[in-house]
Amino acid sequence: MKKTFFLAVALLATAFTSNAADVKANWDQHCAKCHSADGKGQTAMGKKLKAKDYSDAKVQDALKDEELLKAIVEGVKDKETGKGLMRGYGDVFTADENKAFVPFIRAFKK
Repeated sequence: MKKTFFLAVALLATAFTSNAADVKANWDQHCAKCHSADGKGQTAMGKKLKAKDYSDAKVQDALKDEELLKAIVEGVKDKETGKGLMRGYGDVFTADENKAFVPFIRAFKK
């Protein structure tokens, strides 16, 4: 019984660690070029597209988890022009991978 319990805990810990590593790798590959590795958006493309500074508590407090997830899945368009600012990743990542970005982004808050 104890062996089974410890095996289950080890498997869950491995899965969680793997998921955390996966979301960081996905962020680095697909998001950091605009949002930067630290979430501040201070890259050339981030500045051009006016990417939000996810380390700013005011920015974080103004965003709901559902809004973040919708932007990740569907993308973001300029409200005035309708021009695409960020592509959606609903067709790139699984639903769980997309959801994993929300707490990852929340962790940038200072």
